[in-house]
Amino acid sequence: MHASLISVMAADRLSAGWNRPAAGWAILLAAGWLWGGLPGIVALAADADLLRPCVMRVESEVFTDDDEEPVARSLTLFRDGIAWDFLDKPAGTTDAPAGKPEIVLHDPARERVVLIDPGRNIKTQIETIRLERLSVSLSAWARKSDDRLVQWAGGPDFGAGMEEDEDQNISLQGPRVRYAVEYTKAPSAEAANAYRRFADTALLVKALLHPGGLPPFPRLAINRRVSAAEGIPTQVTLELASPAAAFGGRPRLMRSVHKLHPRLLTEDVKRIEDAEARVAMATAVDLAAFADRSEVVQASATEAAK
Repeated sequence: MHASLISVMAADRLSAGWNRPAAGWAILLAAGWLWGGLPGIVALAADADLLRPCVMRVESEVFTDDDEEPVARSLTLFRDGIAWDFLDKPAGTTDAPAGKPEIVLHDPARERVVLIDPGRNIKTQIETIRLERLSVSLSAWARKSDDRLVQWAGGPDFGAGMEEDEDQNISLQGPRVRYAVEYTKAPSAEAANAYRRFADTALLVKALLHPGGLPPFPRLAINRRVSAAEGIPTQVTLELASPAAAFGGRPRLMRSVHKLHPRLLTEDVKRIEDAEARVAMATAVDLAAFADRSEVVQASATEAAK
């Protein structure tokens, strides 16, 4: 499935897909959601100022542990109030046909997210209200968990564990987990808001597609702080210790690197136009059918055996 939901940010996407393959929709990096005490998608949807259009591109790569090769790459293009998120998997992966990156269309004005799989020529739509409801139920579930990490990640208050220095670095410490975020000044306040909305929504979509991971609320709190400073993350690192850490277990690391460009290239415009055509031609299916890649995986295995 789609990975950029790390694109924005990877670390966001990182946490929810921790026990799953790092590439693909499980990497949907960055989601944000909230209601009940946590300002997130609901608040964003209600603020027209955050919907002002901006133009920019963000290239993202996700790394695990000490690996030098990324497990996922994505390109996010912002234009006309819409964010187009393209996932390009590294060589060697079989999750998607070569030359056909998966696409996520973030359309806040219409309060929807559209997932497109060019390889299967299908698409599915997720309404914002569905993500809002998910955030409420997920937060309630997490706060009642017996696991200290999950309970902490349910929020709503992360102020005590968050620190920020003068070099635009933010860290957040919790039970067995630490987030470290570096950010740079966005081209404009509108650009910072657009990126936060994209990253938050990406995390929510990831949680919907891959339930059971670490709740995204810590990352949402960081996104909120970065956006308030009119910034965009350039690197997000998630360090997660296993319950066996006291017995010498090694923490897992996931790191996403983001490169911001305040304008689109000629090929970016062409890519958006091609994506618009794919959205128009793709067959609409429900979310369950879209998420079921068993037939694709079987076909890939058969082809590889030839």
